[in-house]
Amino acid sequence: MAWTKKSHQDIKEIVFSALDKNVNYSTKSVLGIPASYLDDKVFNQDDAFLDNAPYISSLIKNPNHIGCHTRGSSESFFAGTQQIERDLIEMCAVDILKGQPNEFDGYVASGGTEANIQAIWIYRNYFVRELKAQLDEIAILCSSDSHYSMDKAGNLLVLDVHKVPVAFDTREIKEQEILHAIETAKAQGKKYFIVVCNMMTTMFGSVDTVQAYTNALAQAEVAYKLHVDGAYGGFYYPFTEGKTSLNFENEHITSVTLDAHKMAQAPYGTGIFLVRKGLIQYANTQEASYVEGEDCTLIGSRSGANAVAIWMILSKNGPFGWQEKIYILQKRTEWMCKQLDQLQVEYYRHPRSNIITIHAKSIAQDVAEKHGLVPDNHHDPQWFKIVIMEHVTIEKLMPLVDDIKALNV
Repeated sequence: MAWTKKSHQDIKEIVFSALDKNVNYSTKSVLGIPASYLDDKVFNQDDAFLDNAPYISSLIKNPNHIGCHTRGSSESFFAGTQQIERDLIEMCAVDILKGQPNEFDGYVASGGTEANIQAIWIYRNYFVRELKAQLDEIAILCSSDSHYSMDKAGNLLVLDVHKVPVAFDTREIKEQEILHAIETAKAQGKKYFIVVCNMMTTMFGSVDTVQAYTNALAQAEVAYKLHVDGAYGGFYYPFTEGKTSLNFENEHITSVTLDAHKMAQAPYGTGIFLVRKGLIQYANTQEASYVEGEDCTLIGSRSGANAVAIWMILSKNGPFGWQEKIYILQKRTEWMCKQLDQLQVEYYRHPRSNIITIHAKSIAQDVAEKHGLVPDNHHDPQWFKIVIMEHVTIEKLMPLVDDIKALNV
């Protein structure tokens, strides 16, 4: 197991040791890279508190994690913190998503949007290079509840997006609807499918049934690659009670997006892209010849401090601490659902999710706005969502319950 709980002292020693293995601009003659520490006229490296602040120290030391470090050689200037990122990728792929050791590539992306686009970019290039596909023969297939990054990807990569309709009340996708979407796309000349399956959607926390996709794809007899968008659910859903096939034990799944700035409470800029070995090279930009190793990432230069932050959060909690964290959030979510049930409020919630989405007809818009609920559409809202994060305690939920109750009297 790569993921173990560590003390604050252990974390400090590991991170500071990694930083010591990175280039020291003060003592080394490093003349050729456009990088340095953060401006020390503003960010003083001698502040005493930094001795006890490994993440802030990483920010100030400013390592550049350009490239994908799980493939082999990378920029040797930042070898220390690159190893922390490699350990993080293994932790996520193996300990959280049940893959086999040393069988995955990946990197810390700017967010879930980039990680999703990275997957679609890889698979587009794979179909073009290996199966001689034309761009107008490749389609993105996803549900209508999928994140708008699929539409961004389609626009950027010149691919059509075909969406499977979702049942309004249950947010479910049906196998027959998937098959219909595939057959419609085939009638338009599509032969190759980049499929995105959701592990908790952004608005509803709903979870796609991956077998519905694989059954329909098999029946349609089309070539496909299957990506899981776990930006919302990746650090939550695997820790809830029940079995799942939305992980790397499922041979059909070749890549997964995670996003640590949501449920892991990491800084922004901490998306994670994970992919089975042998695929990420389809995004290799060979023109980046001045980069040691190869750059197979969409973003290029990126802060190594982001990888340090996620690794620190997971290491401080450990797997059992994380399980307990999610258990508490589940219980808090269930408490809120009971209150809404008693008030006969119509809402949607997947039983393994911490997102509760209230039907607009069950809550006044001014009440939703007062309590910071997010609408599905700012122009014509049909739903308003609550996300039970760490700070969303019963004490903070109770005023919302009271306001809904007052309107129902």
